[in-house]
Amino acid sequence: MSLLMNQRLLMKIKLQFLILLSLWAYASAMADEGYFQVQFQPGEQGEKLEIGVTFTLWIPEDTTRLRGIIVHQHGCGEGACRSGEMAAYDLHWQELARRWNCALLGPRYHQSENQDCRLWCDPRNGSAQVFVEALRELGRKSGHDELAEVPWCLWGHSGGGFWASIMQMLYPERIVAIWFQSGTAHSRWVAGEIEAPTISEAAMKIPMVANPGFKERGHERFHVAYDGSYAMVKDYRSRGAPIAFAPDPLSGHETRDSRYLAIPFFDACLALRLPDSGSDSGLKPIELSSGTYTPLHEDYSSIDKLGPVDGAADDASLNWLPNVELANKWAEFVTRGEVDDLTPPPAPESVSIAGSTLSWQARADFESGIRAFLVIKDGQEIGRVPAESLSRFGRPLFQGNTYHDTPAPDAPQMQFTDSSGRSGVYQVVAINTVGLRSEPSEFAKELDR
Repeated sequence: MSLLMNQRLLMKIKLQFLILLSLWAYASAMADEGYFQVQFQPGEQGEKLEIGVTFTLWIPEDTTRLRGIIVHQHGCGEGACRSGEMAAYDLHWQELARRWNCALLGPRYHQSENQDCRLWCDPRNGSAQVFVEALRELGRKSGHDELAEVPWCLWGHSGGGFWASIMQMLYPERIVAIWFQSGTAHSRWVAGEIEAPTISEAAMKIPMVANPGFKERGHERFHVAYDGSYAMVKDYRSRGAPIAFAPDPLSGHETRDSRYLAIPFFDACLALRLPDSGSDSGLKPIELSSGTYTPLHEDYSSIDKLGPVDGAADDASLNWLPNVELANKWAEFVTRGEVDDLTPPPAPESVSIAGSTLSWQARADFESGIRAFLVIKDGQEIGRVPAESLSRFGRPLFQGNTYHDTPAPDAPQMQFTDSSGRSGVYQVVAINTVGLRSEPSEFAKELDR
């Protein structure tokens, strides 16, 4: 092996070690705050599964009984898999889960660079069986045995969308709604590359959105994500399914700002479909006639204004969306790649000081998440956390935002160290991703040093 190859290998090992160290530190800081993990080695559950997997689950505080699970499934490749380790720690997605007494689940498949992604992203190769077993085990560990029975919202990026599209056919009665982020197996089974599943009537009753990036259209590698998503929507709408096509005009295969439409979509579907608290009646059916329709096009780039239109459930030339509010957000998204937020975030809470370190707690703005926090001392701004955003794509987020819609592995904590050496009275202000500021927190007074 050449010296250059040795150096590259050492650099790769060092980078992976640093990422693992950051993840360990972050997980340690978040310990005992509702997080649970289970791991399965290759072949440990189900004879076919050849790739190990770690499931990280977050449960909202003071939850007596869960009503569902939000599943945030990463895509193919080592980088995508590593990103899955952070999905359950995402404050913005946690706010959706908290709103509906749901858990947030982030699987992380341990796929190596030379392994075929379909060893896990086709759930018939064992990952479906392991997923179901993981929910039972997480239920036992967390004291929430209902995890084995509650319904799922499935969000899947790329290979995760492939996975979700087949899980849809295997477990249609368990699924509240699906968000296909630049991925579906539909085009693969239509082309005969994989065994085609049976598309049941129940599977075509699940609300769905297909969200590719417009820059994938015509792309040498990723065009299949765009073309396949559109073809799936056309097919499923012809079968009367509640589905919409929502290409992001500003993105390629990266997830960018899709969460600002995906989260309200799931919110609307959970409102429509979850059984009443304490009821075991199963998911409520979708009434297509009570939804809202928008035009279905392969390309929205030349359309200036879009919005709800009159339509009928059997009109396959129209998208289906759960309500008018969501239809208006969809129109913003497919024309501008943006979803507006007119309301400020909630104020930070539990501000405290230990030595020279200020700590606080904060809930994410449901509509647009948290961009940063301002630290105020004696009425004057003295710091910003983070000083610079770790987001690589889309709007700046407090925890950063990766290619895969997950926090950065070195996401910051809600802390600030004042090195001035002077005592004072502190407050913290939250800023959401559209720049709106919260009211200042309650005062926290530092004792004389």
